[in-house]
Amino acid sequence: MQQKKLMTQFGCLVLSGVLAGCATTAKDPQDPLEGWNRGVQTFNDKLDDYAMKPIAKGYQWVTPSFVDQGVSNFFSNINDIGVTLNDLMQFKISQTGLDGSRFIVNTVAGVAGFVDVAAMIDLPKHNEDFDQTMGVWGVPTGPYLVLPFFGPSSPRGVGGLLGDAAMNPISYLDSGVISSGLFGVNAIDLRADNLTTEKIATEAAVDRYAFFKSAYFQHREYLIHDGNVPEGSDYLEIDDDFNEDNLAPVKPY
Repeated sequence: MQQKKLMTQFGCLVLSGVLAGCATTAKDPQDPLEGWNRGVQTFNDKLDDYAMKPIAKGYQWVTPSFVDQGVSNFFSNINDIGVTLNDLMQFKISQTGLDGSRFIVNTVAGVAGFVDVAAMIDLPKHNEDFDQTMGVWGVPTGPYLVLPFFGPSSPRGVGGLLGDAAMNPISYLDSGVISSGLFGVNAIDLRADNLTTEKIATEAAVDRYAFFKSAYFQHREYLIHDGNVPEGSDYLEIDDDFNEDNLAPVKPY
């Protein structure tokens, strides 16, 4: 009974957020679903304020810094599997070798990736995902789309999420409890790492929704072109804290 009541309240929270956003009239041709998007962002913001942010702060408070870093390194090492595969699908042969070597070194010498030994020997960390791969293949981004729980995205971004999940070995663990737990820990760890930068971005933005939308598209273009943004692009000047290795302006949650 209690679980049913909680689910009902949760559903009402989603619905109220979406309906509140639907009152907004879409003006941006790149954002035809602005009403829906603003509603979902409102829901995500409330979920973040009442759940994710307090949990992330608690995690940060009870976790020693070296353990926090080790957890981040562990999930970053698993992510290097997908990075290496996307390197290969984008025909970045030399980078494929570097990222594959990085994964092997950290897995073997770094105790399953908890220690970033690769950084100590100057093997750089790259940021590649399946959304970028589809962009390199010429698949268009599509309109802006805010996803419940995941935040800023697009139709191509949804495909990217599915592709990245297929490349993540955690997805194939026999126990759904273990895989869900690991994904949950990763989400909390990422949220804790972004507490400071998200606050800076929110305070700096006149229109928080417009800021994250613009940052999402521009960050995607930046990654797809490996930082060589085509001339004439209306590129947003973002503080150094929000470089290509920091997802805070793109994923505020």
